[in-house]
Amino acid sequence: MRFGILGPLRVGGGESTVTAGRDRIVLAMLLLRAGRLVPVDELVDAVWEDRPPATARAQLQTCVSRLRRRFTELELAPDLIVTDPAGYGVRTAPTDLDAEVFTRGVEAARAAATAGRLVDARAEFRAALALWRGPALGGIPSRSVRRRAQALDEQRLTALEECVDVELRLGRAAELIGELAESLDQHPVRERLRGQLMLALSAVGRQADALAVYREGRRTYADELGIEPGAELQELHQRVLAGDLALAGREARPTAPVRSLPRAIGDFTGRQQTMARLVKEVEAGARIQLIDGMAGSGKTTLAVHLATALAGDYPDAQLYIDLHGHSERTPLTPAAAVATLLRQLGVPAERVPTSQDDRLALWRSELAGRRALLVLDNAATADQVTPLLPNGSHCLILITSRRRLVGVDEGRPSSLPVLDSDEAVELLGRVVGMARVAAEPEAATEVVRRCGHLPLAIRLAGARLAHRPHWRIADLAERLTSRPDPLAEFEVGERSVGRAFALSYAQVSPVAQRAFRLLGLHPGVRFDTPVAAALTGQPLAKAQDLLDELVDANLVEETEPGRYRLHDLVREYARTLVAEPGWAGERRDGIEGLLDHHLHVATAIARTRELSSSYSLALLPEPARPDLVLPIVGQGRGWFDDNLAALTALVRLAETEGFPRHCWQLSRACWYAQFEGGHLDELVETHMVGLRVAEELGDETAMAMMLNYLASAHYRLGRFAESNRLMERALDVYRRLGLQSEVRNTLGNLGNSYVANGDYRRGRECLEAAAALARRMQEQVPLANNLNNLAMALLLWGRYDEALRTCRRHLALARELGDLRQIGNALGHLGMTRHRLGDGEPARRLLRFALRLKRKAGNRFGEGELLNEIGVLERVAGQPDHAAALHREALVAMADVGDRVGQCATRNLLARAMLEQGDAASALDLHRRVLDDASRLGARNEKARALEGIARCLRVTDPTAARAPLEQALALFRQIDSPERHEVERLLTELG
Repeated sequence: MRFGILGPLRVGGGESTVTAGRDRIVLAMLLLRAGRLVPVDELVDAVWEDRPPATARAQLQTCVSRLRRRFTELELAPDLIVTDPAGYGVRTAPTDLDAEVFTRGVEAARAAATAGRLVDARAEFRAALALWRGPALGGIPSRSVRRRAQALDEQRLTALEECVDVELRLGRAAELIGELAESLDQHPVRERLRGQLMLALSAVGRQADALAVYREGRRTYADELGIEPGAELQELHQRVLAGDLALAGREARPTAPVRSLPRAIGDFTGRQQTMARLVKEVEAGARIQLIDGMAGSGKTTLAVHLATALAGDYPDAQLYIDLHGHSERTPLTPAAAVATLLRQLGVPAERVPTSQDDRLALWRSELAGRRALLVLDNAATADQVTPLLPNGSHCLILITSRRRLVGVDEGRPSSLPVLDSDEAVELLGRVVGMARVAAEPEAATEVVRRCGHLPLAIRLAGARLAHRPHWRIADLAERLTSRPDPLAEFEVGERSVGRAFALSYAQVSPVAQRAFRLLGLHPGVRFDTPVAAALTGQPLAKAQDLLDELVDANLVEETEPGRYRLHDLVREYARTLVAEPGWAGERRDGIEGLLDHHLHVATAIARTRELSSSYSLALLPEPARPDLVLPIVGQGRGWFDDNLAALTALVRLAETEGFPRHCWQLSRACWYAQFEGGHLDELVETHMVGLRVAEELGDETAMAMMLNYLASAHYRLGRFAESNRLMERALDVYRRLGLQSEVRNTLGNLGNSYVANGDYRRGRECLEAAAALARRMQEQVPLANNLNNLAMALLLWGRYDEALRTCRRHLALARELGDLRQIGNALGHLGMTRHRLGDGEPARRLLRFALRLKRKAGNRFGEGELLNEIGVLERVAGQPDHAAALHREALVAMADVGDRVGQCATRNLLARAMLEQGDAASALDLHRRVLDDASRLGARNEKARALEGIARCLRVTDPTAARAPLEQALALFRQIDSPERHEVERLLTELG
């Protein structure tokens, strides 16, 4: 082949090339359309892009002359370059250009695959793919070249995907994993590649890795494109979960002759990492393994499975004993246990001594010189098992317990967690049948979630299904959800999850039992020591001791230092206990202490975070437990993030348990963290509950407050009509009550909502009215807020001169206040205004400085807003790659705060950058997705921008089809009086 474009440009065979930059662009353009004439204007555009010199045509002739001389040097005919009045071209023979050879090879491969000749198809595909040396025409930066080269790169990826399909059918999955993983790293949003890697991993028995590839892809699609995986990939994920893709099962472990070990269950599931680690530790010489975990976590199952797997290394004896440490029987004494073990070894009863010391001496003597494996199951304490440990390094001892056995020398501890979701579903499938799980994957996931991923609960639930073939899995899921006592659903014969928990509960002290019952009142997933102290009324140090006792009993899990959780079913057990009539007084005191603690902490932190509305926070009396509140306030936003779910549930708890004041005041205290953090569903839920309680109390001030802050969530969710309705109700109440600060605050919020919906005139009126009230009341911080919002309204309306003046007034006031957050807002809007006035470089400096301030303040919405603005500057400056990266970063920020309209705006800008990168197909697809979302939200601005973007993508290839979306966009922009209508009018004029 004489020309190569499937990689860096090559000429004349071998590694020869053309070095002059313009010559390389010209030759690349000619080879990209080999055998056809390329118009001079296209070549000029490719070489000089938007800034061709007056002598461009003459310089182009010089480039062609140099290329002909270079052809001669490389022993190529100079007349291969054809000159015509219409342009230039390159003549090539069928085997001259690697891209044409590649195309013919792929066509032959496809024909062979269609005919069922898979081996031939694979050979043709691989020969074609071997022609590639890197990205097409790598190193040539011209936009025109890159746009066309990307089409070749896409053809290579498509061919690779088709080749992989063939090779998977040929059973070559293991050989493909590395290549697919590397390709996916380079192209993380290609769903077909991701699905093929999942298929290859599943085919070699690596289902867990296949599921990890899916989870990683789902995160990538959400972060970069704001979408879920496609239907095919989701279906593939379900098939992996169901286990029907594995083409090669796991190898069966060699089994040793059965001695005294119980039968290892055939449906052992999960724990692969734990098993691998334990085996590795044993092989490294760790002879005592301590396996602890909560009731029903599968400790015995794991120990027996591990013992069975390692039995071949201990041929002299494999022994097992249940020590009854947590059962309805009295725990075995060391003397009784060793007597049983001696009998397992074959020692006649008459030879077993009567004293414990003599029995233990005989036990050690019998094991001397033997390679033995010993399972001490269900141990109560370290004192129970320590005497039973044989001497020497030739024995392996596996000990299980619900308690942490901290006093066993040489013991390697392993605390067993519950199963992960995929393992739990797999276990359910092994119990009830994989076909049933595959038929109802969502219901299966819900059942194991309701089981808390606890193996015992899953086995008991599965046993009920297995014996009721007429039940659907969804039927069991509904029972677990709706029954008042879900623990009752986990009983089969003598086996019961509740009974297992009761045995652990009985093992702790009475004061720890009381603490455990009260912890069942906490509605969150995790809690800390101050929460335990607030619930129990105990000093902080005593609460810590009680938690330590419960952790050692595996009734409470310490997820990280100082942070704890109850397993879902353990929490249900604790709630069952504390709901008994005898504990009613204890229960109410615990709830009040819990609510008081969270209300005081939330209010204190909110006062440090809110710019201008902290006046509306409740004036609370001094906390009953300042020792629990004051140390936490310094955690700030992090405390809200850690306790988000618990705070939402506590608002509901306050309503249902008859604490109405706590209910609406806690809702209000949580508002800023929920709004700033994008937790809008939680904001709506808490403030709806708070509003309901305030209405029942007849407290109009509380009602108006809940209405105002509830409106903020609907505003950010793009539900402007509902937002306006709520704020107008609140405004009426505040005016009737004569609360001027609240009137001013609500007017400002209402103005922002009007602006966001494109009603700039009404928005301006509200914002100016709010600013006038702030001046009259001499409130500088609220005035700064309103100037900030007014500047943005004028900017969006296209009143740039007025916006500039307002920004400068806002900046002067922000500096006077010394408020860095206000300064960041003012500088950001000043930069945006300067950008629209054509002052690019000053705008860039202002925006970058403002971005640093926004990040320092943790203002994710403001950060996303400025990243988008800088991205537009970069795109206009001819840097679409950098612009796209900035918009993707902005999309993450907008998603973090839950601003759906902001996400639409960001995705529109990202699509525009993608179009400039030459990826018109992806840009068109993204604009269409935004159009759907914006239409659903009623976000007219973003709907119009999406329509304009669609037209931009279509106008090069199909100008007729571009007209309709442009006309729709123009109608919307005119409807909201947007300055962007002028650009759309220009585009329509160009279409003619």
